[in-house]
Amino acid sequence: MSTLPQIELKTITGERQQLADYAGKTLLIVNVASKCGFTPQYQGLEDLYNTYKDRGLVVMGFPCDQFGHQEPGTDAEIRSFCSLTYGVSFPMFSKIEVNGQHAHPLYRHLVASAPDHVNEAIEWNFTKFLVDRQGQVVARFSPKAKPEKLAADIEPFLAA
Repeated sequence: MSTLPQIELKTITGERQQLADYAGKTLLIVNVASKCGFTPQYQGLEDLYNTYKDRGLVVMGFPCDQFGHQEPGTDAEIRSFCSLTYGVSFPMFSKIEVNGQHAHPLYRHLVASAPDHVNEAIEWNFTKFLVDRQGQVVARFSPKAKPEKLAADIEPFLAA
């Protein structure tokens, strides 16, 4: 039984989903930006997704323009950039805010639930949250944490 809340999500193509649609999956949720020094992490995120998606990993990208105006594009421009530049195939969502009064409910939930970082604001683009198959936030990784270095942290939470 998953404890993922009924939080509404909007895909980068405008479709409505619920976070609970991902029940039973291991999630790596990342706030992303196209013009950031960490943008090359898209490749590592795509590699993680391709390596582990058959074992239940879903990487979820949430564009955000709250840090240095590093995600100025429209959803269509962001989608095109991610596809053409990095071949992103993991789910991408509509641009959101992750901090402040207008923070998306997903990020309010993640920030309030992350062990060792409870209620700490998102520091920058490419902050990563690992959510286990039961819907619990089990880890938060800094923007500097390279996706290719996260495999050992993710593997214990994947399906056999």
